[in-house]
Amino acid sequence: MNKSLPGGSRGNKGMGPVDPLKYATGYHAPVLCNTVVEILITDPAGTYVDCTLGGGGHSHALLDVLAPEATVIGIDRDPEAIREARRRLSADVDSGRFVTVNGNFADLTEIARATEFSDVDGILFDFGVSSHQLDIPERGFSYRDSGGLDMRMGDDTNLTASEIVNSWSYEDLRSVLYEYGEESRAGLIARDIVAARPINDTVQLAEVVRRRVRGPNAPKVLSRIFQALRVRVNDELTAIRRALVATVSLLKPGGRCLAMSYHSLEDRIVKRFFRYGNFEGVAQKDFYGNVLTPWEVLTRRPLTADDEEIEANPRARSVRIRAAQRLATEATPTTH
Repeated sequence: MNKSLPGGSRGNKGMGPVDPLKYATGYHAPVLCNTVVEILITDPAGTYVDCTLGGGGHSHALLDVLAPEATVIGIDRDPEAIREARRRLSADVDSGRFVTVNGNFADLTEIARATEFSDVDGILFDFGVSSHQLDIPERGFSYRDSGGLDMRMGDDTNLTASEIVNSWSYEDLRSVLYEYGEESRAGLIARDIVAARPINDTVQLAEVVRRRVRGPNAPKVLSRIFQALRVRVNDELTAIRRALVATVSLLKPGGRCLAMSYHSLEDRIVKRFFRYGNFEGVAQKDFYGNVLTPWEVLTRRPLTADDEEIEANPRARSVRIRAAQRLATEATPTTH
């Protein structure tokens, strides 16, 4: 792991490492469990929120290290993920140490109000799609297997990838592929997609893209195209911004937020918010020139997985971890 935490700001002091293989299941293999536990936990008896529960791997690692009186709240918009995590951590559910919420972390403020949690010690985000979602062809997240063009992470949206691919205008489709996939060939690929309509499944869509982009670059382009559609279907970037803003009022002074990003769009949002307290990347300063931000950045550079972690879990290859600690300040983040 690439560590760059400032001296004296480490959490989880004296708790020792966890075994990351213990938390990988056939449902999902969580990334960098040791790093999450090491940075996020400041109070072993505190309250922690896992905003992207998935199969419950990170929550499991936290619960193993935390004191019996601690609480972990797990949120996920996918009902299947909630069922899997509750089954896996049934003893902690029964004891009250583990509480689950089926919802979108974009609604973090409303979820906190409904479940009466506040002044929490740590908030975790593991953005993107889970291993299980990728492995279920009918969910439509992967271009490797035939499945319907769905790509919804939960049942809280009616928009599907099929609607974007088959119904949206060329201009709107090109904008999605360029803005959310950062794909330089967005215009050409969008034109090819419109000409190939109707496109009924993931394999057909992938073939349209492969006719435009051949050779060793094809997998990367396909990943960007599928990423763009998934991000737009689930309105992921808006959700990230809303959730990050909510963390400021939910974390107690000294509490920590840790975000795991898998592409530059996510990472850029997190980086700016932790550094400046806004999403524009513009420093707001007081009369004396001090930057007004509610955060102390704990990761000067993003933390990454080492070769051993990547070999055990290839999904860790692209992860970038950033963390920040809540300051005792009244600086209010902007929401643009």
